[in-house]
Amino acid sequence: MRSINFLLTYLLTYLISGVVHGSGIGPLMFLIFINELAEIRDSAGVKVKLFADDVKVYVQIVSSHDSFKLQCALDLLTSWAQTWQLIVFVDKCCILNIGRAKLPVMDFCIDGKILSTNLSCRDLGVIISHDLKPAMHIGQMVAKAHQRANMLYCVVLYHEMLRYSFVRLLSMFVQ
Repeated sequence: MRSINFLLTYLLTYLISGVVHGSGIGPLMFLIFINELAEIRDSAGVKVKLFADDVKVYVQIVSSHDSFKLQCALDLLTSWAQTWQLIVFVDKCCILNIGRAKLPVMDFCIDGKILSTNLSCRDLGVIISHDLKPAMHIGQMVAKAHQRANMLYCVVLYHEMLRYSFVRLLSMFVQ
């Protein structure tokens, strides 16, 4: 009887910490699961944006009180993640100051680890800079396109019989 209780407790603990993948009710369960993040937004007075497993917490900082609101929201988010046995990858988190104003200096942290302050960050495949100019993103996309074009050129240069296929392959990449 003792081993059965332990097994049931283990299974219940294991099942509590996530949403079943591939089920028909999975998306609804996921929405219920993350619905508590809206409560964090309301209680801390910050804005929260969600996309799949991505969470962005932001607030306009004009005084040290706003900085404390943001840190409170980060603490609530950390507590929520620990309650639901989720891992927050602090290495993927950063602070991005948008604007020209000099802000009060404060280190923001998640789970005791200080977040880095960056001049730009990648969000859903787009590079966002502190001045909201697209030059950094465009530069990286152009460099990636040149790299791929050079790879195709090298393949065609060394294989004579692929010259005809190169035109078809290039048209696939360009479209």
